[in-house]
Amino acid sequence: MMKITVPVLVPRRDSAIIPRVDCEKRLLLQPNSHSCRITLFRKSLWMQKLISLTAAFAAFAVVSLVACPSANAQWGTLKGQVLLDGEIPKIEPLVVKGNAQAKDAAVCAAQEVPDEKLVVDPTSKGIANVVVYLAKKPTKIHPTLEKSAVPQVKFDQQGCRFMPHVLLVRTDQTVLVLSDDEAAHNTHTFPIKNRQDNFVVSPKDRVGVTVKPLTLAEKLPSKVGCDIHPWMIAYWVILDHPYAAITDAQGQFEIPNLPTGSHELIVWQESAGYLEKKYTVKIKDGENIEKPLKFTSKQILK
Repeated sequence: MMKITVPVLVPRRDSAIIPRVDCEKRLLLQPNSHSCRITLFRKSLWMQKLISLTAAFAAFAVVSLVACPSANAQWGTLKGQVLLDGEIPKIEPLVVKGNAQAKDAAVCAAQEVPDEKLVVDPTSKGIANVVVYLAKKPTKIHPTLEKSAVPQVKFDQQGCRFMPHVLLVRTDQTVLVLSDDEAAHNTHTFPIKNRQDNFVVSPKDRVGVTVKPLTLAEKLPSKVGCDIHPWMIAYWVILDHPYAAITDAQGQFEIPNLPTGSHELIVWQESAGYLEKKYTVKIKDGENIEKPLKFTSKQILK
């Protein structure tokens, strides 16, 4: 931090100058007292100089801090994109619309249930649902991210699909499991380090079931399934830090307020597993835009 010392002006002691309080009293009795008028005039000048100097030094401090913002900067935002290299493969749906053989067909076959093992945007060729995250909790975490902004995240079931397909869960958060379907579901979690949960969610349950915090970070995303409808699969990314992102529909991701310096991240996708075990980036102050990561369908659909 820049230290700025503001000089303090001390009025000189002058035996010829009568103290201000005495002068004010004397002027009440002797309005024409010349010595008192001089004393008060000098005091007034001294106060004006003190105020002017204080304002000048304060302005200098502000200008200096604005002109040198990088002096204490230590955080950067990582931005990137994951793309498919080559043709987009055709992937058949898990449940065909109108399939009377499907479990709870009136609900689950009322619309197509897509297979989300590889979701690619046809325009940008961005790959959705790829997880990019620090494998280990860093020694420094941005002050605004030390605790989760929200204490609870929501995990829904709509059209016999889990929503979202991939969910970030920090170890200080609970998960509220909901259902918007007319059919009953169950939510069965399969973490490695944490306890497993397995419970029924009633039809149209908008109150939901709360999953208590999963207090241990998992190295890889954990599978979540529904035993009633076995095609229903999702993943929870359970971490003890905030530095993770899931790619959007265009394959883009953003991780804000990373500590500056070199980092190794994991890039994971459900069909491929590791796309990158050590995705190395060097974070500088401000915005850091990396080149797109490109993978073929053969690399993903092994």
